[in-house]
Amino acid sequence: MGELVNGSENLRSVEEVRVAALTKIVERNQVWSRMAAKYGVENPVPPWKTSLDGICDALDQSGCGPEVLSFVDRRNEEDALSATVYSNLPYPENRLVALAHSLLVRGVIDEAELEERLAAVRARLES
Repeated sequence: MGELVNGSENLRSVEEVRVAALTKIVERNQVWSRMAAKYGVENPVPPWKTSLDGICDALDQSGCGPEVLSFVDRRNEEDALSATVYSNLPYPENRLVALAHSLLVRGVIDEAELEERLAAVRARLES
């Protein structure tokens, strides 16, 4: 993946990085409203929304947060990625995928780990 530079000049390079696992989510139209209907769930709020909010809050408040992903960089990248790469996803899916994208680009998680976690979630849904 490309070298990352802190600050707004980095937005273009973050947008240019393609993440196959996240691209599959977009291509499969794996959005909560569709998945909830498929599995008979009536709650309009995705079950992962609270965890997403917590992760974002933890990054924003953490002592190591700015070293990993500062509030400003996270929000700028979320806005840029949601408007471009993930523009076909509704909120909050675009926020979730943008955060995963930013963490992948920074090497906080790797694509193999993301694929494993996605497979585990899929297995739980399909059991």
